Amino acid sequence: MSGPDEARGSAAAGVNAGREGGAPRDPLVIKALEFLGPMATVDGWRPTSSLPEVAFAGRSNVGKSSLLNALVRRKAFARVSKTPGRTREINFFSVNGTFVLADLPGYGYARISKARQAEWRPLIEGYLRHSTNLKGIVLLLDVRHEPTEDDFTMLDLLAEIGVPTIVCATKIDKLGKAEIGKRIGELAKRIGMDEEQIIGFSAVSGTGRDELAEAVVGVVSADGAAADD
Repeated sequence: MSGPDEARGSAAAGVNAGREGGAPRDPLVIKALEFLGPMATVDGWRPTSSLPEVAFAGRSNVGKSSLLNALVRRKAFARVSKTPGRTREINFFSVNGTFVLADLPGYGYARISKARQAEWRPLIEGYLRHSTNLKGIVLLLDVRHEPTEDDFTMLDLLAEIGVPTIVCATKIDKLGKAEIGKRIGELAKRIGMDEEQIIGFSAVSGTGRDELAEAVVGVVSADGAAADD
């Protein structure tokens, strides 16, 4: 079993490659997107595909829907809701017929009932523990705020199961340029990573999109699949 530092250290196994040299073209050209369906309960339906899966997780209101829209270059791929915590299922999408993107429900929204939160945790944890096709997870943290207890719980779970993890610091457009590096450095220290292992991301400006895309492609390609031809 890998410890938290080891798993968090692997968080950017494919990220650093995306920082070197600069890709001459889009690292993830989206040719086809297909909604495969939702998984509503821990023992419920899920895709039977053998394609590698990459999951996206984070607290409610962390900007996950906006990040996904920017990543696949679609304005309405993931619904951007003004009511955090609304999504109650894991939604699966086939990307280019080569890998599956799993959009996990946001966690930790205070206004959602304890009963509802209790329903979601087994769904998310069950998926992460038992999905044999899961090759990596993108964990989103709001750059403006300290990681919460729920964030650390997720990090510890990912360390326990040893899944390669890519960490994105979202909403960097909300900060001044001088603040971004400082906040990413502070965030990295809090979660036990090097700041070079964290991708700063803005769905507004597109900053970090190609770096994240390259990291996702790296995780998928490690399983022998190609994200684009």
